[in-house]
Amino acid sequence: MTSESVKQHHKESSNDITCGLITLSDSRKSEKLDLSGKHIAEEVESRYVLKSRSLIPDEKEDLISEIEKMISEDIDVILTNGGTGLSTRDITVETVESLFEKKIDGFGELFRAKSFDEVGSAALLSRATAGVYKKTIIFSMPGSPNAVKTALEIIIDELPHFVHHVKK
Repeated sequence: MTSESVKQHHKESSNDITCGLITLSDSRKSEKLDLSGKHIAEEVESRYVLKSRSLIPDEKEDLISEIEKMISEDIDVILTNGGTGLSTRDITVETVESLFEKKIDGFGELFRAKSFDEVGSAALLSRATAGVYKKTIIFSMPGSPNAVKTALEIIIDELPHFVHHVKK
């Protein structure tokens, strides 16, 4: 079912990509307690290079600083988890979307559709988002382990394809 142009883009794409991981949490104080981050790290490391990983509080300035640091390290893809809900401390979506030069609407749409199949109308609570900032792709997903697994099912194999287009 894959189109010829997608097959060609996959051929032209390289798996030699670097990723950064940012977990936003006011409650998880160590990587040991960060089960979602652990799962993301394992999935990334099985295919690509995880060049940077951080655990920060839900603070806009901390998130922007960490994103800028990772971009300065030539990271191709930044994966964030946490801070995408509706509470007053959930600042991820507003922060990253204010940086985006291009938004990847399909990620959030597809994530919520898949989540609906798994959790029903509770999927509406998710504000998962993605976009491009300074030729770096940022995917922001919820912090729950099940949500992270769902998000990675959507994006992990396509990361080289995304990077190929963004770096053009």
